[in-house]
Amino acid sequence: MSNVMTKFSLRKEDCIAGMRRLPAEYIDLAVTSPPYNLGVRYSTYSDRAARADYLRWCKTWAREIARLLTRDGSLFLNIGAAPANPMLPHEMVLELRDVFVLQNTIHWIKSIALPSGHGSVGGTNTSPAEVSTSIGHFKPISSRRFLNDCHEYIFHFTKTARVELNRLALGVPYQDKSNIARWSHTRGEDLRCRGNTWFIPYKTIRNRDKQRPHPATFPVQLAENCIKLHGVTRVRRMLDPFLGIGNSAVAAKRCEVPEFIGFDIDAAYLREARRRLAPERRKRAGK
Repeated sequence: MSNVMTKFSLRKEDCIAGMRRLPAEYIDLAVTSPPYNLGVRYSTYSDRAARADYLRWCKTWAREIARLLTRDGSLFLNIGAAPANPMLPHEMVLELRDVFVLQNTIHWIKSIALPSGHGSVGGTNTSPAEVSTSIGHFKPISSRRFLNDCHEYIFHFTKTARVELNRLALGVPYQDKSNIARWSHTRGEDLRCRGNTWFIPYKTIRNRDKQRPHPATFPVQLAENCIKLHGVTRVRRMLDPFLGIGNSAVAAKRCEVPEFIGFDIDAAYLREARRRLAPERRKRAGK
């Protein structure tokens, strides 16, 4: 890392109006998670709109992001569903298909149950009784019809579907080391593409109001993964049109992105975002 100090522009403004004032092809990377229209209780925004109106609104802000992105830019869009609205992520992709090309679909796993024995993780004969380890956090669903929802989607949109990624920035070692010599594409390195399944649990918190004062956030690590996958050195300017309490901004700071722009209509969320960025600055200065 080069110890770059990120220049932040966090704006209390409707993102569509704000993005329209930015020049075309100004942004290299956008990482965001819009309201899901699932009735979440935000401080300012009403998360209940007619489905057609909501999707039209999504296409409007998506077109602005597309205008702002460079030809080799990426949009990583996080969105989830609910039992009452299971088709939302898929409808979102269909709505945006004439704005972007869907280059990758990533599954963000929040919680997972694993067999107790490490050697049996990849086995095919594991019975439910052997599953004894559950890691991660999820919001339980009280229902006799629906399963607990332990994942969300991250859709990687580009303009051409030809944007090259730094796949090994999130690489993992080979479990079978013989693959290193057997496969020419490894070039002798013990590192492979992580794939499109990311296990990123929420950090355990004791007081939601104080530690996560926003009803729908993604972890900082999720945004960091997106920055690294796109390629840290290729990100000069990053955008989050639905900033919330600033997790994407914190990720940009950690990855030393030179410039970050974020929008939110809620003054309280923006104050929290600025507060959370202050310790990041002090921690850098203390190194």
